[in-house]
Amino acid sequence: MKLPLFTVNTDWILLSSVAATIHQAFELAVDEKSQQNVKQCRAFLNNKMQQQNALFYGINTGFGYLQNVQIDNSQIEQLQHNLLMSHACGMGNEVPDAIVKLMLLLKIKSLVYGHSGVQWVTVQRLVDLYNNNVLPVVYTQGSLGASGDLAPLSHLSLPLIGLGKVKYNNTVMPTQQALQMLNWQPVALQSKEGLALINGTQFMSAYGVYCIAKAKNLLKWANLIAAISFDAFYCTTEPLNKLIHEIRAHKGQVYCAKVLREYLADSNIAQKKKQQVQDPYSFRCIPQVHGATADTLHFVEETFTREINSVTDNPNIFPDEDAILSGGNFHGQPLALALDFLSIAMSELANISERRTYQLISGQRGLPLFLVKDPGLNSGFMIPQYTAAGIVSENKQLCTPASVDSISSSNNQEDHVSMGANAATKCYQLINNVEKVLAIELLTASQALHFRRPETSSAVIEKIVTEFGKLVPFNEKDRVLHDDMMLAVQFIQTHVLPD
Repeated sequence: MKLPLFTVNTDWILLSSVAATIHQAFELAVDEKSQQNVKQCRAFLNNKMQQQNALFYGINTGFGYLQNVQIDNSQIEQLQHNLLMSHACGMGNEVPDAIVKLMLLLKIKSLVYGHSGVQWVTVQRLVDLYNNNVLPVVYTQGSLGASGDLAPLSHLSLPLIGLGKVKYNNTVMPTQQALQMLNWQPVALQSKEGLALINGTQFMSAYGVYCIAKAKNLLKWANLIAAISFDAFYCTTEPLNKLIHEIRAHKGQVYCAKVLREYLADSNIAQKKKQQVQDPYSFRCIPQVHGATADTLHFVEETFTREINSVTDNPNIFPDEDAILSGGNFHGQPLALALDFLSIAMSELANISERRTYQLISGQRGLPLFLVKDPGLNSGFMIPQYTAAGIVSENKQLCTPASVDSISSSNNQEDHVSMGANAATKCYQLINNVEKVLAIELLTASQALHFRRPETSSAVIEKIVTEFGKLVPFNEKDRVLHDDMMLAVQFIQTHVLPD
């Protein structure tokens, strides 16, 4: 079956378009204009290399602290080859396949602007890797997020020269084996190409795209699950009144309050007059807390959208201006700050979610203690809250910002770094944790809502609770709740909520 085409060019692209490639297979293609950009820039650089005694950083010099070491033209290809080998120093876990594919896509996107000096054959090989699902094995540790993501991008690029490992046909193998299977030859890198490939922010950016896409989906789930808990805990809808939110008009707050009103609009439970005057903050302040996360997410998405439409290697080549300029577009500080901010904001979604779970099992508002018949004989939902609390505590530790740290490197030539790669991998771990905490609330709230029968919630809530009940039925007595919790995670991952 022919895959839909994803055309890479110099047009501004939305983060949501890139994120769509996470769950749907596409075939990449580069348009003719962008191909010409690459070829013209390469021709300009080739011409520059003919000049006598001209020094261009990373093109015919060493790298970092070795910038003043001139490299003979006869050794230029070896210089680029050595660069990829020497900088492939990753350790830790393997980067997930989906993020490796995003790294390939974003690297191609950065190169087609024609400011990097690579050969067209190099870009084409990156496209081939993507389209044939030949995924370089990349590791999570090794980048300082400043001279670009040097170590991860080196591992991403090793297969171009026939080195490293790749995952092909769901099997990890030496790159050379995969090249033989595909009848491909290694690419002979020319001047500047190694540096163009490994200078850049595509490791941080790929993690950011993945985390933002998942965070947006989890925010939708958090609003819906909170609405289920709202009715299950017999809350009053007064705090959702739009008049309250109009006088503190943060966009996210106003939006989340509107969403909750819509979810509860036709709920019989919500329309009933309640005895209590106020509800706990974890229910009463849902719009304020979820809304603040929504506003943060909007800022982070804007930052990463700008980044994925940028050129982030060094030096940069400007054929029309007859200039080769050395700068610092590889520095990941904007991404590091945004990723840390995203981690904090998403952590709060889990924080308030766990508090709602705690309230639901507390035996208040006519609900049985721990949401089970015969409490004492049965522990019911006592321990899922423990798990949620432990995960929330772990998230608080993961929220320690990476972006405030810097360790000098390259003999003090690179004396301030962003640590954005650490921010990225922490954010990934944290957001997966948020999913688990929300799944526990979904499990708990659905159980609690059953104790309100024959009263009913809204049509949309009853529909989702019914669908969830087919996967995880009502808990009559103690059973292994780990299985139910994992099924709840699966439910969140597989059910698509409307925007």
